[in-house]
Amino acid sequence: MADTPRILALGTAGAVLVAVAACAPQDDQPPVPNPTAAACTKGTMPTRTAGKLTIATDEPAYEPWFRQNKPDNGEGYEAAVAYAVAEKLGYAHEDVTWTRVKFDAAIAPGPKTFDFDINQFSVTPERQQAVAFSAPYYLVRQTVIALKSSKIAGKKSLADLRDATLGAQVGTTSYQAITDVIKPTRKPQVFNNNDDAKKALQNGQLDGLVVDLPTAFYMTGAELTDAVIVGQVPQVGAPETFGLLLDRDTPLVPCVNAAIDQLAKAGTLKELQQKWLAEAAGAPELT
Repeated sequence: MADTPRILALGTAGAVLVAVAACAPQDDQPPVPNPTAAACTKGTMPTRTAGKLTIATDEPAYEPWFRQNKPDNGEGYEAAVAYAVAEKLGYAHEDVTWTRVKFDAAIAPGPKTFDFDINQFSVTPERQQAVAFSAPYYLVRQTVIALKSSKIAGKKSLADLRDATLGAQVGTTSYQAITDVIKPTRKPQVFNNNDDAKKALQNGQLDGLVVDLPTAFYMTGAELTDAVIVGQVPQVGAPETFGLLLDRDTPLVPCVNAAIDQLAKAGTLKELQQKWLAEAAGAPELT
């Protein structure tokens, strides 16, 4: 998961998700064979409970990933993705059982009490030492936030941000998004950390701050009562990715990967992102 509190993340088109899935880091995981259709059916997959799919997430489960802390209602981006994957694997809504597992417990080595866990887990080589990850279902995007009183609040395009004073943490893809994508006429301000950048935003030194989307949700939802998300910046550089977390030795990985691949190619992941993140959560795309 992104290294920010998980209060409240967007991806790109399904085709890009498929491409990233192919090159996601797999250094410490054994090669995954291509599944056969027969092996990836409800009757043949070795789930924890025969005929059922056990899915885990944290307690509480935050918006916009889930709604009302009720994963079984299928609302929110990750709840919707979980049920979409389940459907591709042949499991109806009533065949899905949810369990609650803390984030740190899920990424720890050892047997799991679930078939897969969905909880904004960033795929990293370190974590792959202990667990397995699916292909990405979400690419983390860089996002502009601003005070409600800022001149860029409510703007819709990158062109609208060209004369803004923007800032970001030094050495981050957030700063790269400013210099390589937004390309403002005013020199971006650089900060040692996001706390310093946030203070500059509050003090009026910045028109807008660029952070990753999970951080944007957290800052505007929990830390800054007078701030809003202006919009998501088009993808730049190698993205951080979220994957479903599974037991390192489970044979379910290729089946889950095949389901995510189908959802990406069909445009379903993009549709769910638009519904639950861009529209419901107020994180529009900057064009």
